Amino acid sequence: MVYERRIHERKVPMRDGQILGYVHSTESFGAVDGPGIRFVAFMQGCNMRCQFCHNPDTWKKNVGSEMTTDEILEQALPYRQFWGEDGGITLSGGEILLQIEFAIELFTKCKKIGINTCLDTCGQPFTHRQPWFSKFEKLMEVTDILLVDIKHINSDEHRKLTGYRNENILEMCEYLSAINKPVWIRHVLIPQRTDFDNYLKQLGDYIKTLTNVQKVEVLPYHTMGVHKYHEMGIKYDLEGIEPPAPERVKNAEKLLHVEDYRGYLEV
Repeated sequence: MVYERRIHERKVPMRDGQILGYVHSTESFGAVDGPGIRFVAFMQGCNMRCQFCHNPDTWKKNVGSEMTTDEILEQALPYRQFWGEDGGITLSGGEILLQIEFAIELFTKCKKIGINTCLDTCGQPFTHRQPWFSKFEKLMEVTDILLVDIKHINSDEHRKLTGYRNENILEMCEYLSAINKPVWIRHVLIPQRTDFDNYLKQLGDYIKTLTNVQKVEVLPYHTMGVHKYHEMGIKYDLEGIEPPAPERVKNAEKLLHVEDYRGYLEV
């Protein structure tokens, strides 16, 4: 008999019968966080330590503004008239999958009142181990679309860049393809880190194996968050690296076959 290894369940914070989420900040008119105009809740906490992260202030767990799912909806619903047919609510981070119970409760309420739901994740917490995977399956039932960041296609390089390997992240991508859940894939182009033709070709070939990708985006590395590292006393590992030249961005877009993914225009 095969016994499936289970992971330890953390205690979920509650208030007045609702799950509490630790929220870093919210944005009322997000235009780059999924289809249409969206209300975005940036959740607190992330395991990864991406060298290029521009929000190191979201890393720490169990801090930030404690909010119930109803409180998120109360903030979001006044803007619903601006969302149109495509917009809705996005949960981002930090890493939202570290607060998966909160995401399930909020998105379940959203679907009951007809709100489009989007999950912005790097996938690092993903596992097929129980009880976590059953929660992820439940979350997918109430999630319309995901924005998935693939930081690096090579697992060794991924670990150097983020502190973690990527096998489970790619497993998540393959599971989402198997259930045909719409996905937009994002890749940050960083000189001396991810901007190498061989790795970009590998990533482009990998994405081609997935059947659910509606959009692929190349995000040029920027230095807008460097001041936060200085203010927080954190060493910035990409000091001196400049954003990629426009021709390198175009090269990455070609190698990732960006123009082949037009499904988002039909959403």
